[in-house]
Amino acid sequence: MDGRDTHTGIPLEETTPGSAARPDHRLKATGTGAVAVLLWASLALLTTLTGHIPPFQLTAMAFTVGGLLGLPRALRGGRALARELPGGAWALGIGGLFGYHFFYFLALRNAPAVDAGLLAYLWPLLIVVFSALLPGERLRWWHTAGAVLGLGGTFLLVTGGQGVQLRGAYLLGYAAAVVCALVWAAYSVANRRYPQVPTDMVAYFCLATAALAAVCHLLFETTVRPDPGQWLAVLALGIGPVGGAFYVWDHGTKHGDIRLLGTFSYFAPLLSTALLVAAGRADATWPVVAAGVLIAGGALLASADVLRAARRRD
Repeated sequence: MDGRDTHTGIPLEETTPGSAARPDHRLKATGTGAVAVLLWASLALLTTLTGHIPPFQLTAMAFTVGGLLGLPRALRGGRALARELPGGAWALGIGGLFGYHFFYFLALRNAPAVDAGLLAYLWPLLIVVFSALLPGERLRWWHTAGAVLGLGGTFLLVTGGQGVQLRGAYLLGYAAAVVCALVWAAYSVANRRYPQVPTDMVAYFCLATAALAAVCHLLFETTVRPDPGQWLAVLALGIGPVGGAFYVWDHGTKHGDIRLLGTFSYFAPLLSTALLVAAGRADATWPVVAAGVLIAGGALLASADVLRAARRRD
């Protein structure tokens, strides 16, 4: 025996539940997962560069790129591996990726974008709360407090400091936004149940999501033919925030610190706004600065136990 899982080829120490307890491995996996947050920060800017491509069409195109990105490695694992994956892993992967986007677009169609976006961005806080259900995880007050600070910063960022007023006429959109947040939080936390499933399999989940999005596009939208610049933006989306990001997020949620990943996720809208400001597509205002302070402070607070452990090692 070479110490590898006979089905996946992954070293057994990476697939056992106790592996996440090794500080070096856990910290490295958390850093890998955090790369997804950096990639998601480019989502808004790249989306603006795609022009008026309808959302489901854009999702189908970007996820096709993202799926093809990892397909060679997935195929190298063999078709037998894909057939032997637990049904729950297929349902979780496809349901998480497609379900999030489906309910997000449903929310945007039936509620103001600011309201829907704010409710949808409950998912980092929900990840932190749901992490208490995982074996071997302890939710301490500083984890929750850090996530709440991050949520407060996101509220300032999304609303521009103007507040938000939820109205009964948009109840369907609000409900869809909350379901969207629940789906992504549940997917991210439940992913820890399948550490033996190789990250390469995300390629299949992306392609399945692309197929489902294409069906929704044909049912609900009119096709727009992209120009060369829009094709480049779609390619960048598939390599980055709507494709490649899901590979590193998969590894991070399976083997890293899910509580920190949840809190760090609030940096995505902050960095996204910073990119829009740098590109001249948004203005730097006091809510942006205040949001940065709250989100950074929340991340620092949520990292308290990691920082203490690092000091002890030094």
